[in-house]
Amino acid sequence: MNRDGSLLRAIRGPAMLITVGALFALNNFTPYRFSETWPALLIVFGLLSLLGRGTGTPEPPPYGYRQSPYTPPPPPPGEPPQGPSSGGAA
Repeated sequence: MNRDGSLLRAIRGPAMLITVGALFALNNFTPYRFSETWPALLIVFGLLSLLGRGTGTPEPPPYGYRQSPYTPPPPPPGEPPQGPSSGGAA
């Protein structure tokens, strides 16, 4: 599968159309009515959505998100950085 999910987008429409056709065939040739079988459309759509989430590329983190909650903020402009690597005298 493609990492960008283009194959899944290409399959979604035909899969839904095939499902609708199968449900109408059940309506015409079996005792099951469309009003009883339409939840199958929701199931197919949900499965395709799950497949899309599993194959899609991960979204970047939101703006301002930090990987570690313990990362200190950067020093203000014009001030030297402080910490163990500043080389201060003991």
